[in-house]
Amino acid sequence: MTNDKMAMYLLPPLFNAAVRAGASIMQVYKNRDDYDISLKSDHTPITIADRLAHKTIREYLGPTRIPVLSEEGREMRYDERRNWELYWLVDPLDGTIEFIKGNNEFTVNIALMENNVCTGAVIYVPYYEKMYIAGRGTGTFLKEGVAPDAAAEYTYDRIVAGCRQLPLEPDHEVLRVAVSRSHQTEETHRHIARLRERHPDLEVVEQGSSYKFCLLAEGKVDYYVRTTHTYEWDTAAGELILAEAGGSTRTLPDDRALRYNEEDLRNPWFVSRAKGCKV
Repeated sequence: MTNDKMAMYLLPPLFNAAVRAGASIMQVYKNRDDYDISLKSDHTPITIADRLAHKTIREYLGPTRIPVLSEEGREMRYDERRNWELYWLVDPLDGTIEFIKGNNEFTVNIALMENNVCTGAVIYVPYYEKMYIAGRGTGTFLKEGVAPDAAAEYTYDRIVAGCRQLPLEPDHEVLRVAVSRSHQTEETHRHIARLRERHPDLEVVEQGSSYKFCLLAEGKVDYYVRTTHTYEWDTAAGELILAEAGGSTRTLPDDRALRYNEEDLRNPWFVSRAKGCKV
């Protein structure tokens, strides 16, 4: 975050909003016959868990007086948000398809954006009770054993206690390439084929949601290629979490930084690299 005072003031609501949203999600996840699935305007699915998590986050972050741009509020007009200096960028349930499939690979993403640059972020993985935290210029940290809790009220001191800084020591020797479990294209496969020419023993890791950024930040995978559309709320938190762990994210094929609060909220294709990845 931009300074220590802001971190101490804004990290608790950021953290607690994600934990509370995770509790909303897990309550629905336990009752898989009542997901209330429908389609959004882009033909992607939405469930009652998405709606409940969105409501939880908006209500909890409301007292900060910082506006919220969320996947479930995507219809907000560009003229209304284009001059925001500070805002929350939120995906209340990233990996809805994985949630519906029941494979546990879904996250809560919340990013604090300052002048359209992410300055603080969390990604919460409620099923695995893992919270990834990053502040610009202060590093990335992993806190485990964070159970979903609808009444979460973590203090700053409690949040930072027991956190481990990322990346961890690598636990593999071959190149590990992450891809989306549910969103692969021929371009994805061709890209991996080119990598395999130089790294014939590479391993492909299929994974849903922004958890891929977390695995990169930990050092459990080395490279992530995405050749289907994502949105700004899919990447903002994960990009900072990876960057503060020494990694990078660049667009394909033009090798530029991702940009935020654009009129069109869709991202270009991109690749992300873990710290030390030279591919």
